[in-house]
This record gives sequence, C-alpha cells and structure tokens, in this order.
Amino acid sequence: MLQATYKQSGVDLDAGAELIRRLKRLCPSIGGFGGLYPLGNDYLVAGADGVGTKLKLAFSLNLHRTVGIDLVAMNVNDILASGAKPLFFLDYYATSKLDVDVAEEVLKGILQGCEEAGCILLGGETAEMPGFYKEDEYDLAGFAVGLVSKEDLIDGSAIETGDRLVGIASSGLHSNGFSLVRHLLQEKGHSLFESFGSSTLGESLLTPTRIYCKKVQKIQREMPIRGIAHITGGGFYENIPRMFPKGKGALLTPHSWPILPIFPWLQELGKIDEKEMYSTFNMGLGLVLALSESDAVRLCREEKECYLIGEVIEQEGITWK
Repeated sequence: MLQATYKQSGVDLDAGAELIRRLKRLCPSIGGFGGLYPLGNDYLVAGADGVGTKLKLAFSLNLHRTVGIDLVAMNVNDILASGAKPLFFLDYYATSKLDVDVAEEVLKGILQGCEEAGCILLGGETAEMPGFYKEDEYDLAGFAVGLVSKEDLIDGSAIETGDRLVGIASSGLHSNGFSLVRHLLQEKGHSLFESFGSSTLGESLLTPTRIYCKKVQKIQREMPIRGIAHITGGGFYENIPRMFPKGKGALLTPHSWPILPIFPWLQELGKIDEKEMYSTFNMGLGLVLALSESDAVRLCREEKECYLIGEVIEQEGITWK
C-alpha cells in the first residue's frame, strides 16, 4: 500500500517554504512567528492566520463555535512565540450568502477564544460574495496584535548549547494537517459520525486549538524563556528550527511525551511515514520552549502537561536520539 503524504492531499509545503524564501529577499523582516513593529521601549507583535480546511468538518457537522476558537488560537499562539501579550483581535468572515445563525456561532467562538487569550475583539469584516464561495460555506481569517517590551522579547538569541527543550501538550490536531485527514477519511470510507473514544470521530477532530497565553505568561513570571516554537503548519521540522540562532538545532528524544490516540490512528490509516507525521502534525505538542537545564527540570516537575523532550545542540535542524 502506498504511504499517504500531505502533498498527495493537495498541500505542497515545499512550495510554501519557497514562497517564504522569496518574500525574505523582498522583505527581510518577514519570517518569524509574528511581525515586530518598534514602539518606544516596546514592540507591537502582529500575526495573521486562518483555520484552513478544518472548516470543511465544521460544515459537515454543522458545528461552528469551535472553529472560532481555533481562529483566535492560531493567531495568538504565533505572537506568543515572541513573548507578546495579546491586546486585540480582528476577524474576517467571508461567505456566499450570510447565514446569521452560523455567523453568530462562529462569533461566539471568537469571543470565547479572546477571553481565553486575555485580549479583546476590536472589530472585523463580514463579506458576502455571491458566486465566489460554495453555498453554505464560509472562510475565516484572523489578525492579532500584542505587546512585548524590548527587554522581554523572546527571539532565540539567548539560546545556548545544552539548553533543554520542553514540550507543552496540544489538545489534538489543532488546525493543521486537515487536508490530509480529509483525504484519508474519504479514501478509506470513514464517517465523521462513527465512534472514536468517548465521542465521535468528527467531534474529536473538531477539538479546538489550545490557547497557551495564560500558561506561558505564568511561566514567564517564574523563569526566563529563551525560545518558543509554535508547532503549527510544517510540524516539528519547520517550526522548531525557527526559534534557534544560526548554528543551533534540536536533539529530540522519541516517546518522551504522551501522543494522543488520534495520531497513531491516522498514521495506521494512511500508512504514513514517521517523518511525514512529524512534518505535518503537532504529534501531541502545541508549543516547544527552550530553557536552561535547571529551569526546564523545575518546570516539568511543577507544571502539568510539560515534558522534557530534548536539548539544544551545535547542529542545525532536527536530530533524533
């Protein structure tokens, strides 16, 4: 049986990486998890993101509140990687014909996400574009702005060889890899309404993305964080290296954290190669922090759902023990 890949489902991560390389030539400041704008002794940190094809599951199940939470989460988790506290959020909701009840459910999710992140919904745009979107479907985009003092900015420059890497648990797939998930479900004939654990497969897949703001802010009050990677599109291989200074990389220890049942289920369903799994999904970790060894050990001893997963080495990229 052929092994399933993200590219087979229509998503080409290599093309996305090439676009980023070209953008960096045009605008060298682009490339971090969030964009930095200097403002006196602080930086405004801004990010933009969407929910992707996870929306297709919301359409099929007629469950729309959780994707509103996802929208906020994907944005605030990105700007959190710079150490920023989210201030406000803006949303863009586009559809062929406005269904007020559906839009209200999405908005309730956005407001819930903002509350969890400690920011406010400042405004947004609702666009009706007949003939552009399929009937009964919509698209979402979000924009978050946060603030961090220049002295508290987390940019990876303080990371040293021998620092330890701590993973913080995800709630599930979050909002990445759903084109491959949908491809597998269709190909293998699985229903979103079939049982999976204590709920249905669809409900499990729609579990909203975890928002890490309050958790990270608590950690920041107790110890210095030297780097943060949001495990978003591109999985481990694209995102963990983004927090390191030149010449440094990660040595990771396999099986050093719990992997949620959905990941091995998907891997077996599609006979997916191990590297492909870690390049597409978060594999049970939504954030990875770089800390001194003593702080990392203390954090994992004192905080739930924090795991020592590896260390910083003098070799770029990801290496496995």
